[in-house]
Amino acid sequence: MKLLQVRKGQFVYYNNELHKVYSVKPLAKRSVLMFRVKDMEQVDAKADEITFYKPQHMDSFLFFGSRYTLRDDMVPEEGGYILISKPDPDYMDHYSLNEFEKVETVEGKNVLTTRQNTVKFKEFFIMDPGEAEGSKDIAYYDKSKVDASQLEADKQLIEKIRERDAIRPSIGDVYLNLDNGTSAMVVAISREEVTLGTGDRLTFQELYRADNWNFLYNVVDGEFR
Repeated sequence: MKLLQVRKGQFVYYNNELHKVYSVKPLAKRSVLMFRVKDMEQVDAKADEITFYKPQHMDSFLFFGSRYTLRDDMVPEEGGYILISKPDPDYMDHYSLNEFEKVETVEGKNVLTTRQNTVKFKEFFIMDPGEAEGSKDIAYYDKSKVDASQLEADKQLIEKIRERDAIRPSIGDVYLNLDNGTSAMVVAISREEVTLGTGDRLTFQELYRADNWNFLYNVVDGEFR
């Protein structure tokens, strides 16, 4: 795939797994930035390393640890997810190709999402929880190349994600250094690593398990743990 053909929102296969492009950096060596749909892990690649895929009715895949089937023959429900496959936003709306959105209310032939976007029925697939009978599994480009251990790991993915998110810090989190009594805020997050205002860099696991760093509060929402 040539770089000029790659655009934000496209579903692509990389390393045999389904990904979604979230940015294209033409001047970068690995110019296509993506996240793996099944667990939202971020990766980058060259344009010639990916294969484009257009989602269709009755496609089934893992999204954030849970399986869904795309349907164009069902009525959306409040609290359910949609995939915006044919975006045609009004000037007040902010969504693009293959956005995952959660339905807040159903209003006639439109849905209002939790991000306050009004999306018309013709623009999206309903994400029906589970693997529907007769659906096509698109989680992998070639499932014959996936061993049993990987398939078993996929079944446990939802629990792994819950555990990961329980320890994932946020920008604005303030931690107390028990060794010297100083406090430091999380100022940057890159992949699985955080940077504190003191310049310290730690992985999520290291920060969570550290004996000398204790969470205080978040400056944005003011919440204490």
